[in-house]
Amino acid sequence: MTPLRAPLPALSAQDLIDFEDDIAREFNEARIRAPVHLYSGNEEQIISIFRGVQPEDWVLCSWRSHYQCLLKGVPQDRLKAEIMAGRSISLCFPEYRVLSSAIVTGVLPIAVGIGLAIRRAGGSNRVHCFMGEMTAETGSAHECMKYCRQWDLPVHWIVEDNAKSVCTDTRETWNTKTLSHEGGNDPNVTYYTYQSKYPHAGAGKRVQF
Repeated sequence: MTPLRAPLPALSAQDLIDFEDDIAREFNEARIRAPVHLYSGNEEQIISIFRGVQPEDWVLCSWRSHYQCLLKGVPQDRLKAEIMAGRSISLCFPEYRVLSSAIVTGVLPIAVGIGLAIRRAGGSNRVHCFMGEMTAETGSAHECMKYCRQWDLPVHWIVEDNAKSVCTDTRETWNTKTLSHEGGNDPNVTYYTYQSKYPHAGAGKRVQF
């Protein structure tokens, strides 16, 4: 794969919000005949994270990945075209080194594999893997994170906590006030909380196709 050399775009929080609001309008007007999962309320946190992401790094995401794609340099018109075509929950742009999966924990073992390949090749780039706080409670997440920690692989895990797994309160589900990795001191894990104005899926209105 050709090395990436162009710097990542310097997008503002308002740039991200405007893009997502545009997608929300398209969805609510029934022009996207597939699920969408929209971000809101975490713009400053994700921009801060991307200050530590280099063009050569890989970014792996779940079904909610519009912001990551934009911040990794995917052109807005190309990203929107993919979303309009119904691929919002499985956006993959390997030429920009950004991958996503609609399968819960789907990208976690891929992050491990890429990290292992980088280590074996003696590379200096990293993997930045995003997941929700409920995904971070799964056995797969714990195993992948432990493997990377034990073998010192260049994988940075980002846990995004919006307090919900679909429509279920995560802490009520596990009968706990504190989740795994919350308030932890692992330098390879970034944990942040946010509140979204959007539901888990869709854009707040019932859409009948």
